[in-house]
Amino acid sequence: MSTTSLPTPDRAAELRTALLAAGFTADGLLDLLGAPAYAALARSETVPALRATRGGGPLASLVRLFLLQQPEPYVNAARALPVEAALADGWLRREGDELHATVDVRPYGGPDGEDWFIVSDLGCAVGGAGGIGSREEGVVLGVGGASTTLAGITVRTPVGSALDLGTGSGIQALHAAQHATRVTATDVNPRALEFTRLTLALSGAREAELLQGSLFEPVGGATYDLIVSNPPFVISPGARLTYRDGGMGGDDLCRTLVQEAGAHLNPGGYAQFLGNWQHVEGEDWHDRVRAWVPRGCDAWIVQRDVQDVTQYAELWLRDAGDHRTDPAEYTRRYEDWLDEFEARKTKAVGFGWITLRRSDAPEPSIVVEEWPHSVEQPLGDAVVAHFARQDYLRDHDDAALLEARFVLAAEVVQEQVGAPGAEDPEHVVLRQNRGMRRATKVDTVGAGFAGVCDGSLTAGRILDAIAHLVQEDPVVLRDRTPEAIRVLVEQGFLEPAEG
Repeated sequence: MSTTSLPTPDRAAELRTALLAAGFTADGLLDLLGAPAYAALARSETVPALRATRGGGPLASLVRLFLLQQPEPYVNAARALPVEAALADGWLRREGDELHATVDVRPYGGPDGEDWFIVSDLGCAVGGAGGIGSREEGVVLGVGGASTTLAGITVRTPVGSALDLGTGSGIQALHAAQHATRVTATDVNPRALEFTRLTLALSGAREAELLQGSLFEPVGGATYDLIVSNPPFVISPGARLTYRDGGMGGDDLCRTLVQEAGAHLNPGGYAQFLGNWQHVEGEDWHDRVRAWVPRGCDAWIVQRDVQDVTQYAELWLRDAGDHRTDPAEYTRRYEDWLDEFEARKTKAVGFGWITLRRSDAPEPSIVVEEWPHSVEQPLGDAVVAHFARQDYLRDHDDAALLEARFVLAAEVVQEQVGAPGAEDPEHVVLRQNRGMRRATKVDTVGAGFAGVCDGSLTAGRILDAIAHLVQEDPVVLRDRTPEAIRVLVEQGFLEPAEG
């Protein structure tokens, strides 16, 4: 697969017009296939979609060609596509009276209802139970859970320049093209750059600057307002697949990427990555990733999942399809993974998000936390709000907090937990219904304080009133409460009142 020539984007606009006219969009697929078959297709399970497209028609022909990689009669495809142009440009190949797709073309709905298309290698859209469908080193994948996660957490404020490092099939570059004046996409794999060119052209997006090379080497000393990367972060015993194995030992690739990003960020700029990190015997993983943060940058690092070394090895053995090989070969490769982890004293591997912001603050804010619970995507605005809260807290000592006014965030609800019929709850929980969907326990004073915060009174005045109600010394209450206020602000339960 890695040696095959790819289509040319010269007449991509003509092909795009035909695809849209046939309803070959994310919404069109859902209407044709139905929700169960559509969801199965996202898992690379094709049987339900094959059944749903037996009725024929232009849209069914496109689904069978580009998503299911089935041969389609020339006469059927000609009802949906400018077939001769698609053949000449390399999107299709002909065998007798049948046509075959040369690449996977997958409809992808943009955040504002845009109709986009992600172009990738055949059979490698998202992987699935059978693996990615190819053992070729330079295979290029399409849309998967990791890429959509990164797209969802990325800050989407308008910027002058954006860098998609390790672009793959161009998903992040496509998103960035909607809000960045200039987009640069890099990849060590030259085929990935060509796929990115096709994705952008077929989606009707502006062209990007495409540069080949590893990490920041292709861009020299250039700086950007936004850097995004879904890098080859897998911690593996050897580089077999370019899209996942970065060629560095352990988690060195992620560490290097994070450490070098600071020098390539403009003031106020963001760098956002997905990554894996080792949980090493005798070392706190929080300290490990905190040490990666470059000088001059604030950071928010969220661990979303942890797998022990056996789970992790099995995940990526399945990804490569090794579970379908000879049992002895599978055993040998499994042993290789465990040998690698044992040599590095790695007991587990964490997966999560890393966001840097170039603040040049003398005392940077570095938050490293574990949050395996459900969140509400997209989270780009929540990322911006997180760093704004860090700025606020950095600028306000305890005395300033008591003189400030706050409002309870709109999405916060209160839950009382306790035995049925009890006079007082065992504890009170504040819960967010949006964004990170955090929950935090508070005492009765904290719950009362949060409930009264409507921006009209200072925090100190509210605490004085609460002290009177609970018959507590107001000075003592003022002394012990600012830290709790700080936590509620940091986690987004309270927002500073404007004005």
